[in-house]
Amino acid sequence: MRTRALVAVLAAALSGLAVAPRSAAADAPTTPLAASWEGPLSTQGRYIVDATGKRFKLRSGNWHGASGTWTGSGDDEDPANNYASETSHRVPLGLDRIPMSTLMADFHALGINSVRLPFSNQMITDTRPVTDAGVAANPDLRGLFPLQVYDKVVEALTADGFAVILNNHTTTTRWCCGVDGNERWSSSQTTQKWLDDWVFMARRYRANKRVVGADLRNEVRRDTWDNPNWGLGDGHDWAAAAQQAGDRILTEADPDLLIMIEGINWSGIPVDGLWHDRPMLKPVAALSQTLVRSHKLVYAAHFYGYTGPQHTGADGLGETHDPRYRDLSRADLFSVMRDTATYVATTPDRHFTAPVWISEFGVGKVTTDKDKAWFASMVDFLIENDVDFAYWPMAGFQENDQGNTWGLVRYAADGGLRTVLHTDDWRAPHWRRLIAATGYTGQVTPVRTWSMLQAIHADANQSARMRAQGDWDSGAHKLSCPDDQRLIGISQKGQGGLCTDAGVADLWESGVAKVVKSESVTTDWATGFTKYQCPNGQFMNGYSLRGDRVSAVLCAPGRVPLAGAGRTLWDDRGDSRPASGEGGDYANGYYKAQCAADEYAAGIAFSTGIGRYGTPDALYCRKF
Repeated sequence: MRTRALVAVLAAALSGLAVAPRSAAADAPTTPLAASWEGPLSTQGRYIVDATGKRFKLRSGNWHGASGTWTGSGDDEDPANNYASETSHRVPLGLDRIPMSTLMADFHALGINSVRLPFSNQMITDTRPVTDAGVAANPDLRGLFPLQVYDKVVEALTADGFAVILNNHTTTTRWCCGVDGNERWSSSQTTQKWLDDWVFMARRYRANKRVVGADLRNEVRRDTWDNPNWGLGDGHDWAAAAQQAGDRILTEADPDLLIMIEGINWSGIPVDGLWHDRPMLKPVAALSQTLVRSHKLVYAAHFYGYTGPQHTGADGLGETHDPRYRDLSRADLFSVMRDTATYVATTPDRHFTAPVWISEFGVGKVTTDKDKAWFASMVDFLIENDVDFAYWPMAGFQENDQGNTWGLVRYAADGGLRTVLHTDDWRAPHWRRLIAATGYTGQVTPVRTWSMLQAIHADANQSARMRAQGDWDSGAHKLSCPDDQRLIGISQKGQGGLCTDAGVADLWESGVAKVVKSESVTTDWATGFTKYQCPNGQFMNGYSLRGDRVSAVLCAPGRVPLAGAGRTLWDDRGDSRPASGEGGDYANGYYKAQCAADEYAAGIAFSTGIGRYGTPDALYCRKF
């Protein structure tokens, strides 16, 4: 959330500085970026890894412009009508001033390895050619539509070795944020169009394995009337919309992409005395996404010094009197960032454990002492917690070092360069130490993974094989694990489940799954209850419910012998889960039964007798 008032207050300070010589490239890494990693990317626990299993820490910059810099009124080619007078011409900023090859060299000099590349939904169908002035320094781009220029930018970045993350920033091609008609995925458009646009964009770059991620939507927030939510199952449910988009991208467009899901950026009415909050990733602890492909989920959050845990970031209209992040002590700042974002990465062995990417943070060269202290602490936090990051913005404009001073590289109309690497920029030592702090490097040891299922509002049918097979229990809510995991936990109510690859990964090697809707057991492991059990050699990969009543269990053939000793875990009156807490609470507020990591689930027992309602009352676990 980049407030408009901030730059206006800070922009007019330094004057009289000569244009610095072009020396940024001197800081370029000695090892070519293209040779240092191999796509596609995936995840292992809290880390992102490349195709060889090596950690690939996202050290990113945001190259904005294609999502728009127009402020919403007047001629969009007039600098006066663009944010901070930086006219992007509906394409990544700077193509009117600097040749693409020079931009690539300057980006390399910053030490980044990846670029978050915002776009708008309007950009996809914009048939107004970019003006010649908009690409004056790159005449080969003349006459192209914005999407075609975006293509050329993606091509140039990836050819130079950068990883590219596609970012759906806005619906319309205009500056973000606030109440601007771009608040949510469904603002100014339907959810269906948003989903279809994502499939289109992901397919468009599928052959390019350096296009590594889909950042689904920028800063989901309240509009004039409604809050977004996380899990209510209505038209404002961001968790559900992100789930749909991620699954459609991975099944219909590109199975290799990382799916980046930002938390909720703002909820509530920004008025003192009324509830308002910046939830970020807090809801993920109770409801995390399970994509149809494992090891593809990354969560994201944004931090700016002028915003706050309950502060909008505005000045004047829309401002509340809550503390901003820059007002917090270092200890309180670190605590808030952990509690609202990075706990997802740093809490191991849970259903929500995943990499966290701080996909926006930044500060101006001309700023206040409070903002300087905040930025230093922010960099400390990123280093100490080994967190992936993306600075906003990477590129900007300047004349005599004046104007919007936030950009890491800033160009004058004649091409003169100012950069964060210059010694007169107070950010320089902080940026250098952030880029130099590589954190964990090398091969990442695979860790066991856990995934939650919840089918209260819709199917949680996360098996690609079962999706391809069609509706395996018509009319029921279906829960199934990704194909490389198995079901290991159930909930008595709440339609929940827990999946894992612990103990034996990729247990379902081949063969057709079986839907079991009648009792057939070799031993009575729940006397007086109806038992739906998988036969020897098969394991439970899912189950289905009608309301909270058991409808079927889904059994898949195992690639290892499966006929071990069994035990019964009851969840009719309390929890039956490992004391370690492994996997985490996957059905908050409901009783649960969960097998141990060296077991597999083989059946569910239930009863429709007096006082019983057919809910999953017991889980049959068997040893490997």
